Amino acid sequence: MMPEFTEELIDRLTRYCAIDSQSDASSPSRPSTAIQLDMQRLLVEELTGIGAQDVTLTDYGTVLATIPGTDPGPTIGFLAHVDTAPQFNASGVKPRVIRGYNGGTITYPDAPDLSLTPDDFPYLGEKLGHDIITASGTTLLGADDKAGVAILMTAARHLLANPDHPRPTLRLAFTPDEEIGRGVDPRLPADLGADFAYTFDGGRVGEVEYETFSADLAMVTITGVSIHPGFATGKLVSAIQLAAKLLQTLPQATMTPDTTAGRDGFIHATDMEGDAAEMRLTFILRDFERDGLAAKGALLKQLCTGIAASEPRATITCQITPQYRNMRYWLEDDMTPVTLAHDAARAIGIEPVSIPIRGGTDGSRLTEMGVPCPNLFTGMQNIHGPLEWISAQDMARATELCLSLTRQALK
Repeated sequence: MMPEFTEELIDRLTRYCAIDSQSDASSPSRPSTAIQLDMQRLLVEELTGIGAQDVTLTDYGTVLATIPGTDPGPTIGFLAHVDTAPQFNASGVKPRVIRGYNGGTITYPDAPDLSLTPDDFPYLGEKLGHDIITASGTTLLGADDKAGVAILMTAARHLLANPDHPRPTLRLAFTPDEEIGRGVDPRLPADLGADFAYTFDGGRVGEVEYETFSADLAMVTITGVSIHPGFATGKLVSAIQLAAKLLQTLPQATMTPDTTAGRDGFIHATDMEGDAAEMRLTFILRDFERDGLAAKGALLKQLCTGIAASEPRATITCQITPQYRNMRYWLEDDMTPVTLAHDAARAIGIEPVSIPIRGGTDGSRLTEMGVPCPNLFTGMQNIHGPLEWISAQDMARATELCLSLTRQALK
């Protein structure tokens, strides 16, 4: 392990996490929030300062840069996303570092009833002596994926400061809006110019992921009949009641995120807004296989049709939009980048583990668009909530993996 990376990674992660860069699925702009550009402009400044070439902030909000190669080889892309998840408060993040973790309960200064223990999260128990980074209890941390950003920036700084480190040409990309499924602009594959790429957006040390969910987004709109409730007898059709009926009709014990695991997919209601006149419900549909994903969409549409038939005065629409597909469909035809990542991990004493991701990454879309892009670990844990944490030493191992990849690519 290279301990000199640890302090740099702590400094970068705590600085980056303190910057609010949450994305917003309801916004039509690109990027979805202007605050993400605060992170991007900082990265442009830092990349320029360490000597990266071709540093660009694109009009779709992605930062690109080049680390020149020392030897002929494939052009490799490395990616991380700067936005944080919209599911939990990300404003006013106060990162803190717990030095030399002793294996006990971690408490939170701004949320005294909150605690993080190895009994509840056994992976934490494996990090005795590590430097653990968390937020203060009222926000997420944002290691998803500012840990990836810190790892790539640390690796880039090291490579540019050590021109004798053998490597092919490397392309860096820091994307916005990954958390809302809009991180890969159609122009990115050409602008990146990589033969293949890797996202640093994974969890436990050793994870080399090349299989993700396939994903669709469903928007259900229920329009009822609005009338003064005092004169509503036989006339009012409540969109709220019909929305509740739809939710109750969906499978409750077999097809929700909390009742599924492994390779099981789900239908998950993520948002609901409106009133008695009109309700709008958002669902995410997930499955590892195309047929399973299509079946979940068909089921949701069938239920909407059935409820509409039971109340013909209402109008119910269900619009399904593709989001991303399982990267395995393309990577299984050429496992070169996966094999390279496995070899790079073993070269630094890490045994790689490849299991399906119950989620997706920018790599899912990039792979589908012609740039094979597995996902690699950062160390992040308990993401999208106040118990999010990461080990600085795990991040250092991810930085070593990035450097090992650049050497292995020349063999």
